[in-house]
Amino acid sequence: VFPMDVRPQAHEIIRTWLFSSVVRAHLEDDSLPWTNAAISGWILDPDRKKMSKSKGNVVTPMDLLDEYSSDAVRYWAASARPGADTAFDIGQMKIGRRLAIKLLNASKFVLGLQGEQDSAADAPVTEALDRALLARLAGVVDEATAAFEDYNYARALELAESFFWDFTDDYVELVKDRAYSTTPAGASARAALAISLDTLLRLFAPVLPFTTEEVWSWWRADSVHRSTWPSADELRARAADGDPRLIDDLAEVLTLVRRVKSDAKVSMKAPIATATVRAPHDQVERLRAATADISAVGRITDLQFAPVDAALDVDVVLAEAEPTA
Repeated sequence: VFPMDVRPQAHEIIRTWLFSSVVRAHLEDDSLPWTNAAISGWILDPDRKKMSKSKGNVVTPMDLLDEYSSDAVRYWAASARPGADTAFDIGQMKIGRRLAIKLLNASKFVLGLQGEQDSAADAPVTEALDRALLARLAGVVDEATAAFEDYNYARALELAESFFWDFTDDYVELVKDRAYSTTPAGASARAALAISLDTLLRLFAPVLPFTTEEVWSWWRADSVHRSTWPSADELRARAADGDPRLIDDLAEVLTLVRRVKSDAKVSMKAPIATATVRAPHDQVERLRAATADISAVGRITDLQFAPVDAALDVDVVLAEAEPTA
């Protein structure tokens, strides 16, 4: 008799179902019925009371599935950490729906860059920023894999989601102009985008099964749910010497540049005459490798770097607005 890997159950039946199953398997077969037990918490109502049919405070899911989607409700459920009680939270479902919609839109952008995405993913990844992204993603795959192996699906979701929002808010904006170009640097951006999307779909598949399957069908013949789990080693091989710290450096620069434009009440597309990035020497050296991408996304005409013994900062001089006729 071979034991199962894991048995999921709630904590109120540990004394009955779990204990009795272990004792019976021991007495009848001299074995364990499973090697691990995943203990879930209770679902709580808005008053922080346990939901139960006897109390009459349960919520049937059909209306929620219709209004927010199955993936959104699953996202809320998967956000609950093992062993912890979880409040019924429509707000979390709305976040899950927003995530699913953003994943669809980001996928349309990536897949719209080139009709045959398999060839795009095979192109050499040559640019520092693209390699840094894949190096960062390799670390996410390592941590998400460890979380799933520890049955901590909520942590795996948290890792994938955090990377995804950085990917869409910062990386995609940084490489958007370059990704449309026909240069080798443009091919590098398209490759990094395609590889990242392929990996993200597999990371999200256990939690957003319908959204990921839909996107997968746009460019793959099989099912995302039959594909292999992402490989961190394969990502690192494509990342080569990529430094994941560059992603954080660039996000910090972008935040500062956007803040200047916001404070000046101008469009994020407003041109900048000059910008000087002041940062410790190691950050400056990393950022120099992404000069073209920073200049493009910030609409910066003249970008300079100055090593200093202080935290990163950016001096910005906005370009004068052209007079209107």
